[in-house]
Amino acid sequence: MSISWIFLLLAGFFEICFTIALKYSQGFSKLVPSIITIVFIILSFFSVSQAMKTIPIGTAYAVWAGIGAAGTVICGIAFFGDSYGVIRLLSLGLIIVGIVGLKLAHCD
Repeated sequence: MSISWIFLLLAGFFEICFTIALKYSQGFSKLVPSIITIVFIILSFFSVSQAMKTIPIGTAYAVWAGIGAAGTVICGIAFFGDSYGVIRLLSLGLIIVGIVGLKLAHCD
């Protein structure tokens, strides 16, 4: 796995972190979670920008957003009591299959 893909995975992880911190910020009304949100947004954008140096923009954006979306859904189920019905889990699986497919389609 190239450094660009590592940056892209980190960008997705940081997106999950900023989304969770954003929930705790309560609309940016809580100082510490708001600062944490901003830090993770900067880290996420920096990481995806580094990944885009060699990964095509469409692939990088779709994988980044997919990791963030799937990871946030999983965290919502695991930590926030979000629903986990069959259709929701199948949809989550499709996102993950799409992320894997984009990685496999881009050989670097």
